[in-house]
Amino acid sequence: MKVSLFVSAALLAASAIPASAAEISDGKVKIGILNDQSGVYADFGGKWSVEAAKMAVEDFGGKVQGAPIEIISADHQNKPDIASNIARQWYDTEQVDAIMELTTSSVAL
Repeated sequence: MKVSLFVSAALLAASAIPASAAEISDGKVKIGILNDQSGVYADFGGKWSVEAAKMAVEDFGGKVQGAPIEIISADHQNKPDIASNIARQWYDTEQVDAIMELTTSSVAL
Protein backbone atom coordinates (compact mmCIF):
# COMPACT_ATOMS: atom_id res chain seq x y z
CA MET A 1 0.00 0.00 0.00
CA LYS A 2 2.76 2.44 0.95
CA VAL A 3 4.68 1.66 -2.23
CA SER A 4 1.72 2.41 -4.49
CA LEU A 5 1.06 5.64 -2.59
CA PHE A 6 4.70 6.65 -3.03
CA VAL A 7 4.63 5.79 -6.74
CA SER A 8 1.41 7.76 -7.18
CA ALA A 9 2.92 10.77 -5.43
CA ALA A 10 6.07 10.55 -7.56
CA LEU A 11 4.03 10.38 -10.76
CA LEU A 12 1.93 13.33 -9.66
CA ALA A 13 5.06 15.36 -8.92
CA ALA A 14 6.62 14.39 -12.26
CA SER A 15 3.49 15.43 -14.14
CA ALA A 16 3.80 18.91 -12.69
CA ILE A 17 7.12 19.45 -14.51
CA PRO A 18 6.51 21.56 -17.62
CA ALA A 19 7.54 20.26 -21.02
CA SER A 20 9.60 23.41 -21.54
CA ALA A 21 11.96 22.64 -18.65
CA ALA A 22 14.91 22.92 -21.05
CA GLU A 23 14.36 26.68 -21.10
CA ILE A 24 15.73 26.87 -17.57
CA SER A 25 19.26 27.08 -18.93
CA ASP A 26 18.76 29.16 -22.05
CA GLY A 27 17.62 26.37 -24.33
CA LYS A 28 20.20 23.82 -23.12
CA VAL A 29 19.74 20.94 -20.75
CA LYS A 30 22.82 21.15 -18.56
CA ILE A 31 23.63 18.18 -16.33
CA GLY A 32 26.40 18.38 -13.76
CA ILE A 33 28.23 15.24 -12.68
CA LEU A 34 29.55 16.01 -9.19
CA ASN A 35 31.52 13.08 -7.86
CA ASP A 36 34.71 11.94 -6.16
CA GLN A 37 37.28 11.80 -8.96
CA SER A 38 40.43 11.73 -6.84
CA GLY A 39 39.61 10.08 -3.51
CA VAL A 40 38.52 6.76 -2.07
CA TYR A 41 35.24 6.65 -4.02
CA ALA A 42 36.80 7.44 -7.40
CA ASP A 43 36.64 3.75 -8.32
CA PHE A 44 32.83 3.74 -7.97
CA GLY A 45 32.40 6.36 -10.65
CA GLY A 46 34.97 9.09 -10.95
CA LYS A 47 35.92 10.15 -14.43
CA TRP A 48 34.39 6.98 -15.85
CA SER A 49 30.87 7.93 -14.82
CA VAL A 50 31.40 11.28 -16.56
CA GLU A 51 32.41 9.42 -19.70
CA ALA A 52 29.40 7.10 -19.33
CA ALA A 53 27.07 10.11 -19.09
CA LYS A 54 28.60 11.63 -22.22
CA MET A 55 28.24 8.31 -24.05
CA ALA A 56 24.58 8.08 -22.98
CA VAL A 57 23.93 11.57 -24.32
CA GLU A 58 25.53 10.59 -27.64
CA ASP A 59 23.54 7.34 -27.78
CA PHE A 60 20.27 9.24 -27.42
CA GLY A 61 21.13 11.81 -30.08
CA GLY A 62 22.43 14.58 -27.82
CA LYS A 63 19.06 16.31 -27.53
CA VAL A 64 15.86 16.17 -25.53
CA GLN A 65 12.76 17.81 -27.01
CA GLY A 66 15.03 19.66 -29.43
CA ALA A 67 17.29 21.12 -26.74
CA PRO A 68 20.96 20.09 -26.71
CA ILE A 69 22.26 18.26 -23.65
CA GLU A 70 25.53 19.39 -22.09
CA ILE A 71 27.46 17.43 -19.45
CA ILE A 72 29.83 19.21 -17.07
CA SER A 73 31.77 17.66 -14.21
CA ALA A 74 33.70 18.47 -11.06
CA ASP A 75 35.53 16.67 -8.26
CA HIS A 76 34.03 17.27 -4.81
CA GLN A 77 37.05 15.54 -3.19
CA ASN A 78 34.60 13.84 -0.83
CA LYS A 79 34.27 17.09 1.16
CA PRO A 80 30.79 18.50 1.85
CA ASP A 81 31.91 22.15 1.78
CA ILE A 82 33.53 21.78 -1.64
CA ALA A 83 30.49 19.92 -2.99
CA SER A 84 28.17 22.61 -1.64
CA ASN A 85 30.24 25.41 -3.18
CA ILE A 86 30.36 23.70 -6.57
CA ALA A 87 26.62 22.99 -6.52
CA ARG A 88 25.84 26.57 -5.53
CA GLN A 89 28.05 27.94 -8.31
CA TRP A 90 26.53 25.58 -10.87
CA TYR A 91 22.96 26.55 -9.98
CA ASP A 92 23.63 30.27 -9.56
CA THR A 93 26.02 31.06 -12.43
CA GLU A 94 26.40 28.02 -14.70
CA GLN A 95 22.64 27.42 -15.02
CA VAL A 96 22.88 23.67 -14.38
CA ASP A 97 19.49 21.96 -14.49
CA ALA A 98 20.38 18.81 -12.53
CA ILE A 99 23.27 17.45 -10.50
CA MET A 100 23.95 13.71 -10.54
CA GLU A 101 26.36 11.13 -9.11
CA LEU A 102 26.58 12.20 -5.48
CA THR A 103 28.08 8.97 -4.15
CA THR A 104 28.16 9.65 -0.41
CA SER A 105 25.44 11.06 1.80
CA SER A 106 27.78 13.65 3.33
CA VAL A 107 28.14 15.48 0.03
CA ALA A 108 24.62 14.72 -1.20
CA LEU A 109 23.01 16.64 1.65
